[in-house]
Amino acid sequence: GLVIDGRTLEHVLHDSLQSIFLELTEQCRAVVCCRATPLQKSVLVRLVRNKLKAMTLAVGDGANDVSMIQVADTGVGILGQEGMQAVMASDFAISQFRHLRKLLLVHGHWCYTRLTNMVLYFFYKNVTYVNLLFWYQFFCGFSGTSMTDYWILILFNLLFTSVPPIIYGVLDKDVSAEILMQLPQLYMMSQ
Repeated sequence: GLVIDGRTLEHVLHDSLQSIFLELTEQCRAVVCCRATPLQKSVLVRLVRNKLKAMTLAVGDGANDVSMIQVADTGVGILGQEGMQAVMASDFAISQFRHLRKLLLVHGHWCYTRLTNMVLYFFYKNVTYVNLLFWYQFFCGFSGTSMTDYWILILFNLLFTSVPPIIYGVLDKDVSAEILMQLPQLYMMSQ
């Protein structure tokens, strides 16, 4: 791990030292910046995101963390003593820092699997309907006649586009929360 303070970060963020600093951070599993200004935090997150092409997660609890949270790919705001500014600017809000592990390992895993399955579901739903239209037009000599009334098409899309994602999003949990918390490796395997 690497711990760096604001004074040192001020020198490191100059153009001549950025590449050396990024090489050093690539060797670390975690980098913690303390006593940094809000501008330094956002510049550092932007630097890592653009130069290393890495996904960034910013966690903050006050108004001084808002710019960093907004620059990151995923921002997590912690409801703290300093107010609601970080929570209002974030993608996710948690009440305490200790909930971050469950947010990432459990809800992140479930969200990832649900999204991938829903993308496949919508792809196959649309392929099925387009194939049906194609074969109908083939047997009708591509005359342009409508296969169904518009209300049937609307009902089809409403029924097969709204109900399954709601049911799937509420009920689908491929692995229980307890197992995901005990085996963090499952998060990497799902990707």
